[in-house]
Amino acid sequence: MLDTVLDRAVVPGYSRIGYLLRRRGWTGPRADPPRGALTGRTALVTGAGGGLGEAVATGLVRLGATVHLLVRSADKGRAAQDRILAAVPGLSRDRLPVQICDIGELARVRSFATRFATEVGALDLLVHNAGLLPDRRAETTEGNETTLAVHVLGPLLLTRLLADRLADGAQRSGTDSRVIVMSSGGMYAQPLRADDLQFEQGSYGGTAAYARTKRMQVVMTGLLADELAPRKVTVHALHPGWAATPGVTGSLPLFGKLLGPLLRTPAQGADTAVWLAATPSSEIGTGRFWHDRATRPEHYLSRTRESAADRERFAREVDRLTG
Repeated sequence: MLDTVLDRAVVPGYSRIGYLLRRRGWTGPRADPPRGALTGRTALVTGAGGGLGEAVATGLVRLGATVHLLVRSADKGRAAQDRILAAVPGLSRDRLPVQICDIGELARVRSFATRFATEVGALDLLVHNAGLLPDRRAETTEGNETTLAVHVLGPLLLTRLLADRLADGAQRSGTDSRVIVMSSGGMYAQPLRADDLQFEQGSYGGTAAYARTKRMQVVMTGLLADELAPRKVTVHALHPGWAATPGVTGSLPLFGKLLGPLLRTPAQGADTAVWLAATPSSEIGTGRFWHDRATRPEHYLSRTRESAADRERFAREVDRLTG
């Protein structure tokens, strides 16, 4: 009952308050994963140069994984690598390789995936965290609206290009490999706009574009879950609540100022992603939407519900855009 009230009330549930209250009830399947739960596993985390991505990577290496930090800037990647090494005593640098790729540029995603697949024999975990919230509409060099490219097209393409390595990881470990998509509670305000993926119609707003593409990520999660299930690869989406990250405080300074004391730490925002990475597959299934270690509805408003035809149209269009 308390969990449901927190979820519907939004501010208490998405803030640090909700995390601290819910955490007291995390027992059984929702308990913290045991130390070493990911020993021998290999992970790739996008947007790992700071904020939630760095926090996810830190949580995964604490559980024993080797974590590749995917960033756009080598300097930013090395700085994150140094911070994680300082935070986790005894951690060796070779368990935190830095990888460079702009996830919004699809040609670069293809090039990176080809190289990475030859370097890594098997992949157990792929976390899509890279994100942005622009103040005005912009396009990539390939002509895609930037939030669509970074939040949807790049992750979809990278997942499919690394599907063989993920399947190899499942075969090696004897359990499922996992794809985890860091969405946002902001998606609750927006429907799936399968008719305008590039946000070319009406008045563009960065917050609306962000929320639209976060809605698309949840739909994408369901599509990939069905597609990859035969290969023992499960797919999960979550929202982290409101966390004090550079992305939030930089893109939404007023929001950060007003809610500063209530914002979660990056580690609290990353908690469910780390838990999903290590919890037995029998407990979490596939294709679900999560927050604070519990499944959540994908819609609260009837106006945001998409039809099967909308999902099919979305699937066709992203398939076309990613080739």
